[in-house]
Amino acid sequence: MNKLKKVGLTALAGSLVAGSVSAADLSVTGSATMSYTGGDDKATQGNGWTMADSVTFSASGDVNDIGVTLTLELDGDGADGTNQLDNQSIAFDLGDMGSLTFAGHGGSSAMSAKDDVMPTAYEEPWDIVTNAESQVIDGHSGNNMFTYSYSHDSGVTLTAAYLNASAAVNDVSYSDFGIEYTGMEGLTVGYAQGDVEATTNSKSDQSTMYAKYAIGAVTVGVQMSENDSESGQDYETTGFGISYQVNDDLAVSYGSNDMEKVNHADPDQEASAFSLSYTMGSLGISASVFNVDNVANSSTNDRKAYQFGLSFAF
Repeated sequence: MNKLKKVGLTALAGSLVAGSVSAADLSVTGSATMSYTGGDDKATQGNGWTMADSVTFSASGDVNDIGVTLTLELDGDGADGTNQLDNQSIAFDLGDMGSLTFAGHGGSSAMSAKDDVMPTAYEEPWDIVTNAESQVIDGHSGNNMFTYSYSHDSGVTLTAAYLNASAAVNDVSYSDFGIEYTGMEGLTVGYAQGDVEATTNSKSDQSTMYAKYAIGAVTVGVQMSENDSESGQDYETTGFGISYQVNDDLAVSYGSNDMEKVNHADPDQEASAFSLSYTMGSLGISASVFNVDNVANSSTNDRKAYQFGLSFAF
C-alpha cells in the first residue's frame, strides 16, 4: 500500500471513530510495595519478604450523557511472578441518581468494604497473624458483582450490592446493603447487613455498626459486629481504634479487636496492634506490631508478629 492510500484510510477510520464515541480521558497509575513479616514463631513465614505491584489503567468519558469509567489493573500476583489482569470494572455515573459499578473482578460489597473501619495508621489488629481473621465478618463478594451507591447532600450514603448465583462462587444469590452518615463535622456512623449463603443450607446473617469521631489530629472509633449462623457457631466482635496525625507526614495508631464465641466456654480472641506510617512524597514507610491471644478462640494459641513495608506510588 502506498503512503497516500495509507494516510487516507487512517484519516477515514479516525473520523468514523470520532463520530461514534466521545473522547475519553486516559490515565495510568502504579504502585509497588516491599514488606517484611516476622515474629510469629508458630507460622511458616518463608524468608519473610514479599512484594506487591500494580499498574492501573483508567478510561473515562460520556456515553449518551452517562459518565462511564473503565478500570483495568495489572497485578503481578501470579505463581510465576508474571503480570496478569486483576481488578476490572465498569462504573456508570448516573448523576443525581448515584452510581452503578459492575466489577468483573475485585469488587467490594457493602459488607466486605466495612469488615473493619476503625482508624489505623497501617493494618487491622487481626491482620498478619495466621487464623486470627478466620471469623471476621466480610459479607460476600465475587466476580461479576453489581454495586450501587447513592450520596445525599445531607451526608447520607446508601450502598447496595448484588451477586448472582454461580458455580464455584456461591450457590445462592447474594445481596447486602449499608448506610453511612457524615453530615456532622468529624462524625461518621454507619450500619451494614447481609445474608451469606455461599453453600446451600449454610446461611449466616452478618451485620456491623460503627462510629468514628475526628477532632483535630485525633480520630477515635468503635465497631460492633455479629455473625449469626443458622447451622453453626455464632460470633460477636468489638473493635476499638484511635489514631493521631502527628504532622502532615507521620501518623500513629492503636487498635484492638475482641471476638467472642457466643454461648461457648472457649475464651475470647483478643487482638491488638500498634501502627505507624510516614510519607515522603510518593514514598511511604509503614510498620505494625501485633499481639493476638487465644487465636481462633483457642486458649493454647497466643501469637505475636510484626510487619514493616516500603511503598511507592507513581
